[in-house]
Amino acid sequence: MTRVNLILLALLVASALGTVASQHKARRLFAELDREKVMQQRLETEFRQLQLEQSTWAMHARIEKVALAQLKMQMPVPAKVQVVARSEPGAARGAASGTPAAATPAAKPASGPAQGGAR
Repeated sequence: MTRVNLILLALLVASALGTVASQHKARRLFAELDREKVMQQRLETEFRQLQLEQSTWAMHARIEKVALAQLKMQMPVPAKVQVVARSEPGAARGAASGTPAAATPAAKPASGPAQGGAR
């Protein structure tokens, strides 16, 4: 009888130690989860701030201002502007096979922006 009691006592102690170890691990993982949630919120806030900063830096008015002021760029004279029509994927194959570029439909110049000219 005492032998059975000793075995039961050993099983009880082992079970108690297993319970304590699993609770400790669960608490440690929960604390880590909380830290990661705080980190996630901080990163999301930083991401939103970076998106706002990127949109500010990429505004057309700002780019034009920097181009004019810092880079000393100027708008070209309209007489020197040349519009190049966008070529179609088949045009490159026609030119490579010996077909003259004027014979391909993509070689025709666009008559205006409504037909896919300059963008």
